[in-house]
Amino acid sequence: MTTAPHAPVNYLPVRPDWLARRHEAALEPELPIVDPHHHLWDRPGWRYLLDELLADIRESGHTIAATVFMQCLAMHRAYGPEALRPVGETEFVNGVAAMAASGIYGPARICAGIVGRADLRLGAPVEEVLIAHIHAGGGRFRGIRYITTWDADATLMNPLAAVPAGLLADATFRAGFARLAPLDLSFDAWLFHTQIDELTDLARAFPQTRICLNHVGGVLGIGAYAGQRDDIFAHWSRSIRALAGCPNVLVKVGGLGMRINGFGFEKADDPPTSETLATTWKPYVETCIDAFGAERCMFESNFPVDKGSYSYGAGWNAFKRLTHGASPAERTALFSATATRFYRLDADA
Repeated sequence: MTTAPHAPVNYLPVRPDWLARRHEAALEPELPIVDPHHHLWDRPGWRYLLDELLADIRESGHTIAATVFMQCLAMHRAYGPEALRPVGETEFVNGVAAMAASGIYGPARICAGIVGRADLRLGAPVEEVLIAHIHAGGGRFRGIRYITTWDADATLMNPLAAVPAGLLADATFRAGFARLAPLDLSFDAWLFHTQIDELTDLARAFPQTRICLNHVGGVLGIGAYAGQRDDIFAHWSRSIRALAGCPNVLVKVGGLGMRINGFGFEKADDPPTSETLATTWKPYVETCIDAFGAERCMFESNFPVDKGSYSYGAGWNAFKRLTHGASPAERTALFSATATRFYRLDADA
């Protein structure tokens, strides 16, 4: 299945024939996994809904116990007040979760947690939108992601989520952000590594708000950042360690198969092995775990975005290889317990 017309600019194309050139058996298939970051959408030329996600899970051979849906501008309402249109995404995903909860499609609790979108730039009035999400979520709604990726190199940004520079410090944005904690909602942060320090400032200003940094903080490796891997890693790692000083912040470890990372997995004749992925990702994974501790880290798939670089099974095998020497408690945290706790997935079990 091809990608949407806009996708080659913002996403690596998913090539089923290329992915089919390599299949790996699941390592430790009995290890329970909570995938805390995937999307569902139906875009022109690119459908990734329940059937497609279940196919990736089944083919992988890994035991996916539950998942968390992450907002992606899918199924917004086509009518009604603009501010409330993103609630359509939560309504849609809650329906998918109800289908999965029937058990007809297997034991995995697909979309057991839902993270939606609300325009925090509305300020305090965004509370109406947040409450609407909670009502639409059927007990599964857990928080908001508001994408704040920005860079002077416009080719790095997705025009579907364009925002001004410095948004996390904006007073009106922060007035909206302040409505999350009173409703027991968390915030998923998606930004670039150059902006991590801005998130640290926000986290310090709102110590009662639970925050999860997505995709290890958006390490850039293309455009203006190409050919600077070592310097960028040093910059990124300093910012990660400073952010880890905020006890209300956790990190998703994954999302390292995106176009912006510039690792070039998609350029090889065959898809990467899990050994190749593990070798490439090791410095980032180990830095995050060392800085935050396993109890504040969770592995993620970021599918189908990362599917342009590797298969679902290879990604989870890479994480298993990278934690071979970890204790059972640490591995449980990384693969399931941290996500379960942060997204309160036992709340409706």
